[in-house]
Amino acid sequence: MKLLIDFFPILLFFIAYKLAGIYWATGVAIGAAALQVGWSWFRRRRVEKMHLATLGLLVVFGGLTIALRDPIFVMWKPTLVNWLFAVAFIGSHVIGERTLIERMMGHAMELPRLIWTRLNLLWIGFFIFLGFANLFVVYVGSGFHEAHQALLGATGGVGVDLSACGELYTGQILGLCNDAQAREEVWVNFKLFGMMGLTIAFVIAQAFYLSRHMKEEPQALETD
Repeated sequence: MKLLIDFFPILLFFIAYKLAGIYWATGVAIGAAALQVGWSWFRRRRVEKMHLATLGLLVVFGGLTIALRDPIFVMWKPTLVNWLFAVAFIGSHVIGERTLIERMMGHAMELPRLIWTRLNLLWIGFFIFLGFANLFVVYVGSGFHEAHQALLGATGGVGVDLSACGELYTGQILGLCNDAQAREEVWVNFKLFGMMGLTIAFVIAQAFYLSRHMKEEPQALETD
């Protein structure tokens, strides 16, 4: 259930993008994140700090995307969220007696302190990697930033809705708009499928790593 709630804003963002473009999708994501926080408070009378931080970043950077008609701001949000997670995990090395990953999973398994430390470091590295991977897709892998800048140059620096290229432009500018929209969609697909796939692969690798260090329960002696 928790996984579904955490996944809720990303899924709604993807659906809204396919239906109405990135500006509507950004607004829907902000609303979904707010509902996520409200639901958590309603059910448990407390809200996870990371959910609040994610909502705050989404409001700021998503709001800039909508206000300035520039997708680049909301594209930075996943990077900042992942790096914020990394900072939180780093902080747990110096604050408190247990690392953050041990606080999250310690109730379910017993591991040596060294293994918890290594696991925490692995999550730090993974979050940092995800942040850079997102920026790589935005600026290099999809080529969106360059294509979007070319479109802005052709239109006098005016923000446009890439989901309405055919309604707004013709000729060469239409081609630039369609190109930017296709590259934007590459990032949206990466945000949902790429990041999810990388996370699932990392969790599976973590499970194999943990299986080598978990203490086996002693088997009960059989009696006649």
